[in-house]
Amino acid sequence: MKTLVQAIRLTLVLTVLLCIIYPVVIAFAGKLSKGKGDGEKIIVNGKVVGYAAIGQKFDKPQYFWGRPSAVGYNAAGSAGSNKGPSNPDYLKDVNNRIDTLLKYHPGLKRSGIPADLVTASGSGLDPDISPEAARIQIKRVAQYRKINEQQVTQLVSTHTQAPLLGLFGPATVNVLKLNVALDQLK
Repeated sequence: MKTLVQAIRLTLVLTVLLCIIYPVVIAFAGKLSKGKGDGEKIIVNGKVVGYAAIGQKFDKPQYFWGRPSAVGYNAAGSAGSNKGPSNPDYLKDVNNRIDTLLKYHPGLKRSGIPADLVTASGSGLDPDISPEAARIQIKRVAQYRKINEQQVTQLVSTHTQAPLLGLFGPATVNVLKLNVALDQLK
């Protein structure tokens, strides 16, 4: 009987802690974040064009291309491909992406292609690419937009985010923010 009473007490304490207190603390922390808990919206001319933390498809040559998505950039179905590097379908997809990059970047060698431009992330919705992935696209974007390469290089540099506190994680470039800034260049 004593054990049953202890189990009921523990259940009640954990229920209050995990079902009431924890969600309230997390909701409060979310309200202190950039998007007030609703995500950081990217707004252009009063219209929401996307969210900073959700990758979007950019496939026109005048835009920077982001990381491929295993879910077609569908935020309702976030997932990776679950295909290993020996899977023939996966290898075909990666090789097709490599061929597309080589077509639009004639001077690029296969060995110079950053992995994040040809492989999908675990969520399938990664909004960021590496600075290297952005840099190899500068020439193409500048040519298709008929603008100075230096302007595009400066834009990439401005939109490169350093690791958190200079220690945690890699440097990244948010593709949506970069492309929005690119559209605003005069």
